[in-house]
Amino acid sequence: MSKQPRITLIHATPIAMEPIGLAFSAGWPDVDLVNLLEDSLSPDRAKQDEITDALTARIGALTQYACRIGSDAVLFTCSAFGRAIEHAAATVEIPVLKPNEAMFEAAIGKGGRTAMLYTFPPAREGMEAEFREEAARIDPAATLESVLVEGAIEAVRAGDAETHNRLVAEAAARLRGFDSIVLAHFSTARAVPAVRAVTDIPVLSSPDAAVDKLKRLLGAI
Repeated sequence: MSKQPRITLIHATPIAMEPIGLAFSAGWPDVDLVNLLEDSLSPDRAKQDEITDALTARIGALTQYACRIGSDAVLFTCSAFGRAIEHAAATVEIPVLKPNEAMFEAAIGKGGRTAMLYTFPPAREGMEAEFREEAARIDPAATLESVLVEGAIEAVRAGDAETHNRLVAEAAARLRGFDSIVLAHFSTARAVPAVRAVTDIPVLSSPDAAVDKLKRLLGAI
């Protein structure tokens, strides 16, 4: 590819933007990034027990817009819209990545038992389903145990990243017998250094894994 590819990042909350920006700065600094923020999506999703047709249509519309501006790939950064993202991906010809698919692939490759630290409860069910789908393709024996870190997302939304990171690290320090720990959301990736300081278990984050996968898909490595 003669020019740097354009990748559109679609965010449902502002707290996901910094972690993926840092991941691209470290892993692919010269890519052409476009940020789309639709910050009513996250609170609207939190009001629903499941993804509605209306939410699915909104995810599809954002994906279509990304295509119209010449994107070579799309990456969603909110983990609560998996089925809607899959639906949108089927309507376009460019790669459209769910936030955690690359991280789950990497975690399953490390062994049979994965612990997932999550902070946004509406995302749990969909993420567990995504993990099972990846496991069925890569290693059907792989298992996932989800652990809610209470109070963490409220802290980071209030601008208190230090408390967020401490709570996530405290939860990680209690884990035993896992082959990997995954930090469920892009917003949780800011806790990677704190988590790695308290455990010997490999720690994976969505942003870094997503950048690596996009580079492979678009021929940058």
